[in-house]
Amino acid sequence: MTAVRRIKIIATGLALVLLAVELWYGAPALAAALAHLRTPNWPLLGLAVVADLGSMGLFARMQRRLLRAAGTLVPIQRAVALAYAAHSLSVTLPGGPVFSTAFNFSQMRRFGATPAVASWAVAVSGTLSTGTLILIGAVGGVLARGGHGWLALAGDVIVAIGLAVCLRTFVQHPNWLLWLCGKVLTGFARITGRSVERGNRLVSGAVEQLSVIRMSTRDLRIAMAFAAGNWLLDAVCFGLCCVAAGVPGLSVAQIFIAYTAGMAAASFPLVPGGLGVVDGALILGLAAGGTLSTTPSPASSSTASSASSW
Repeated sequence: MTAVRRIKIIATGLALVLLAVELWYGAPALAAALAHLRTPNWPLLGLAVVADLGSMGLFARMQRRLLRAAGTLVPIQRAVALAYAAHSLSVTLPGGPVFSTAFNFSQMRRFGATPAVASWAVAVSGTLSTGTLILIGAVGGVLARGGHGWLALAGDVIVAIGLAVCLRTFVQHPNWLLWLCGKVLTGFARITGRSVERGNRLVSGAVEQLSVIRMSTRDLRIAMAFAAGNWLLDAVCFGLCCVAAGVPGLSVAQIFIAYTAGMAAASFPLVPGGLGVVDGALILGLAAGGTLSTTPSPASSSTASSASSW
């Protein structure tokens, strides 16, 4: 038996053990949800599945557009497959987002992207996703306040536009990035007493790789639209699941607020799939919006949180 085969067997065994532990950990909550489960609205659940399929498709197209701007052409089928595979790692492993990011990077390298371009695509997709999620939460806050809170929303929009302008500027002028990193490295060297020559060489190599990126304003707008569509369709999936489970008094503002809270909780990757953490954030978000006047049944929380763990 070769060493590679042994490693594969050991890795498979560890993965099975990990899944068994996760099943044991989540079994009580799952059993409680099934005990309270009532017949849902199946057509609405079907629409929720369609919405989340669309959400994943838009996320894949966002990353594909970013790679395309850097000269790396990826077939849509492979981009979608990468999105599903990376998301599966994110929601099934402890510290899943870390494994997901590493997997994304390695697959983009296999697509032909340089290390700097792959890192850039992963970083930009994360930045766009985070920015659009903040905007969705801000819109939900405005709607929940009956039209008030426009000042906070305007601030979020300004921040998002500022990030987009900085991103576009550094892409068009990579030497500016080299200058900025050089200043940081010089300051670090003065504090630590270390040489900055190696760091400058690494930065120069990265900037040379990034110089192939030709991201137009249209590319950036399309990527941002894909990022926003990804979150919006996922929020629609969450709302449809809530309605299908019979959650009363649901409004668009409450969906946005609860969904944003759930996704914020999902950013803490210690628990696989945010089990318990995301569910609790979603329920608290709905309760804070006045949707749940009484303690929600486990069925409602389990069904509603399916949007975040799809």
